[in-house]
Amino acid sequence: MPPFTSPDVQRSTRQSTTPQFLPVGGSFDNFAAVLSDGAFVQALGVSLAVTLATVGICLIVAFLGALAISRFRFRGRKSFILALLLIQMLPAEGMFNAQYKMMSSVNMLNSVLGLTVLYAAAVVPFTIWMLRGFVAGVPVELEEAAMVDGLSRTKAFLRITFPLLAPGLVASGVYAFLQAWNEFTVALVVMTEDQAKTLPLWLRSFIQASATRETDWGMVMAASTLVAIPVIIFFLLVQSRMSSGLVGGAVKG
Repeated sequence: MPPFTSPDVQRSTRQSTTPQFLPVGGSFDNFAAVLSDGAFVQALGVSLAVTLATVGICLIVAFLGALAISRFRFRGRKSFILALLLIQMLPAEGMFNAQYKMMSSVNMLNSVLGLTVLYAAAVVPFTIWMLRGFVAGVPVELEEAAMVDGLSRTKAFLRITFPLLAPGLVASGVYAFLQAWNEFTVALVVMTEDQAKTLPLWLRSFIQASATRETDWGMVMAASTLVAIPVIIFFLLVQSRMSSGLVGGAVKG
């Protein structure tokens, strides 16, 4: 069958009233049709840029925040920790109007930077809370012993403590990645132009049925598979550290 046969023809030739235990006569036509869509490639680029930027910002900011509240005692420390939890209780839908007006006032609607700022603001509080458990689980005596041996506080932290925090950084990075990659509602509010769509927004265009034809579920499933592939690749890259990182922060040394 030609790769770009109309959806009606494909549907009429592939549907059957007799169910089959194993699928036969499979085809990659739907994958080819999705990949040939220029909007998919554009949405993929937007999602990758936003997600990678969000993960980078969250890990840097959350790591410094978790280090501050775990290693130092300062005025307002407990209030800051409590504020991190309270922020997570705020419903995202209640902030849509304010977020839209804020992005519009600084001309950051339909921009990768604007969406990254909103994603990072939403993910950083919980990421700080996650990393706090990992930092607190590394005894400060390890750094003090290294300082006795002649290392400065900065070098002692980078050489001794930081490598032990790798599982926590991986677990936090996985959380930030999934939140940014799969997010839909915030992007729907601030990314209103077609060229600024993320992959979840682009995928919605396949699911919505038009007035002239039914939804092409073959292309929907192919598109959903392609959207999931970057997540699978990311998990394969970090799986060696992720399993220990998911539970390591729950144990305080």
